[in-house]
Amino acid sequence: MLSPGQRLRSLREQLGLTIREVEAASIRLSQKYGNQEFVLSLSRLSDIETKGVLPSIYRLYSFSIIYRRDIKEILSWYGIDLAQWARDLEMVAVPKTHKLELLPDSSSVRVPLAMDPAFDLRRTANIGRMIQKWGTVPFSFLAKLAEDDYTYGYIGTEDFTMYPLLLPGSFVQIDETDIQIKNEGWRSEYERPVYFVETRSGYTCCWCSISGDSIILQAHPLSPVPSRVLRYPQEAEVIGQVVGVAIRLGDWKPLESSPAPKERAALN
Repeated sequence: MLSPGQRLRSLREQLGLTIREVEAASIRLSQKYGNQEFVLSLSRLSDIETKGVLPSIYRLYSFSIIYRRDIKEILSWYGIDLAQWARDLEMVAVPKTHKLELLPDSSSVRVPLAMDPAFDLRRTANIGRMIQKWGTVPFSFLAKLAEDDYTYGYIGTEDFTMYPLLLPGSFVQIDETDIQIKNEGWRSEYERPVYFVETRSGYTCCWCSISGDSIILQAHPLSPVPSRVLRYPQEAEVIGQVVGVAIRLGDWKPLESSPAPKERAALN
């Protein structure tokens, strides 16, 4: 298997570029951005190609531009696979609830192209077994998804506001068009709307109610987190209503230092 430096040299030779031409092109890049770090000097280029010297992020960008190759591909030669970005997120337990930003851009994505005709949305099923065919689809075909009025959030591992209804570490889908707080109309806690709210101290998922010019951020009755009353809308902004939840049941465990949940009040 070729080393990253050998791959870069092979690319340069395939394009018919000399090391002096590469150096000259990188100098033009450095002049454009006012940063000498973009320069691929003769000696540095030789060290990268033959001695395994690791290029800086600026020189990686220069290689990408001069050699006409996706920088993600070049990074993969050095052991950085951006396709693993979403999966690697699971390795870090973030304590605070936050909005989930977009994944790194990509020209294509693998998606299910055909489902088993027996697939029934009403029944619990193993989705992996229901997918008959996977395929690579350009993101341009998925552009209509950008028109959806949804954003996504992550419930921090130390956010027990809606525990045990929503476990810490859950991912939530938020309808940004539904920010009107409903104070009635549900028959149980499972039907009561949950909102994703931004406050001055961060984000939280909770039940909400309005009282005058105040908003009550109500925690689950079994949660150890107290409810809060804030000025509305000065101190709290409703991002939207939670309409979907993804929970990893097997891997999640409460922290040893987590406060004990409240006991449910006795029913009259």
